[in-house]
Amino acid sequence: MSRFHITQTNMSGLLVIERQAVADARGSFSRLFCSEELQEFGWQNPIAQINHTITRRRGTVRGLHFQRAPHAEIKQVTCIRGEIWDIAVDVRKNSPTFLHWHAEILTPENRRSLLIPQGFAHGFQALTKNVELIYFHSVSYRPDYESGLSARDATLAIGWPLPIVELSPRDQAYPAIDADFEGLEL
Repeated sequence: MSRFHITQTNMSGLLVIERQAVADARGSFSRLFCSEELQEFGWQNPIAQINHTITRRRGTVRGLHFQRAPHAEIKQVTCIRGEIWDIAVDVRKNSPTFLHWHAEILTPENRRSLLIPQGFAHGFQALTKNVELIYFHSVSYRPDYESGLSARDATLAIGWPLPIVELSPRDQAYPAIDADFEGLEL
């Protein structure tokens, strides 16, 4: 019995995972991750890293981050407190959806996660205060291979649901996409 209902988005490899809860009078149980069930969707390695973030302020944006090859990563993002607007941007060179984006609202109540394949930038906006996320990563973080896109880039034309009230200095420093940006070779 699968503990997930998995839906393909309009971008190859970008998946919405809905965790199926088993509930009784005591409460409920749902699986956050299962490598066996996710193998057919591209997750081939063990989990290399698990991260937990807390974002205090509503309207804050984190991202848009990605890692370049050979440390490109698959990540699964799950909101365990509050509500976020989670976004993935296709930065795969020669992809038919290059520089297109897809977003999902993630909450503990809707039990959704976003499975983001290699070659996508990822970010989110906190729609409530005190948001908490759990990230499962297929490879460890490598700062020398990290890069990002500007959350305010006019080329991407991201329709953030709230005004952006806070971005880290690192995220503010990402340049706008120019004609030289060819995307990631995986």
